Amino acid sequence: MLHTISNEFLSVTVNSLGAEIFSILSSDGVEYLWQGDKKYWGGRAPIMFPICGRLFGGRYTYLGKEYSMPNHGIARASEFELSALSPSCLVLELKSNEKTKESYPFDFVFQASFTLKEKALEVKYIVKNTDSRDLIFGLGGHPAFNVPLEKDLSFEDYCVEFPRECEAIRVDFSPACYCTHKDKIYTGKSIKKIDLSHSLFDDDAIFLYNVPKSAKLYSEKSKRSVTISYENMKYLGLWHAPKTDAPYICLEPWSSIPADEGAIDDLLTKKEMYHLPSGYTYRGGYTITIE
Repeated sequence: MLHTISNEFLSVTVNSLGAEIFSILSSDGVEYLWQGDKKYWGGRAPIMFPICGRLFGGRYTYLGKEYSMPNHGIARASEFELSALSPSCLVLELKSNEKTKESYPFDFVFQASFTLKEKALEVKYIVKNTDSRDLIFGLGGHPAFNVPLEKDLSFEDYCVEFPRECEAIRVDFSPACYCTHKDKIYTGKSIKKIDLSHSLFDDDAIFLYNVPKSAKLYSEKSKRSVTISYENMKYLGLWHAPKTDAPYICLEPWSSIPADEGAIDDLLTKKEMYHLPSGYTYRGGYTITIE
């Protein structure tokens, strides 16, 4: 089911399947969010929970038992229930059940909250541990934005810019998109912005860390822009379908990254996962600001 919230600047629609943002429409009728096209990629803004990326072989172990889990976890294919709805705020909720426990053997409550504040959409993730043991998880967002945002511009007219210069470090992935631990400074020098071209993604996603906690997608030829802020996330990914002319870019704040090449993860020792004690609640997320 689709749910819509709005204010004088924006109208945002979210699908209860996966709590996935389906539309970010400006008051003057411009759609900022990629609308999905299987020619390139059918997604729009899926949620990563309880893993980000992929597991080697699609499997992991926990307390000696092996489990299977799809890329990016279970939330994206789960039906969320409506928990709260007002004109400018929407909360969707997923509770652990028999189906989720087939892949992820924990009791939990996961809420995705969407709140409009003028030209900003605040996306909050609230994870409640209702189990008797630590809840082990990662979190991330995968929103895709139309590029170009103006009909007379091209993909190459745009860039992604950080608020200050930084020595961004790129996560090194194998051809199958697993971690190799050969990370290097992106471009070999400090950067402030990344000029977009389709060939940037010929080797798949660009995941960076050691970068400021916000990034702006814009063109000097346009007044329209998208800024994503992600205070609680370590990584920012940039992606579109490799070796294509896909007219979008994903700006992906993640708390963790895929498994190592050749290694089946033990969930207890998997790197960069949150370990939330029984009875505790985690809050995180990101904000999308539209101009």
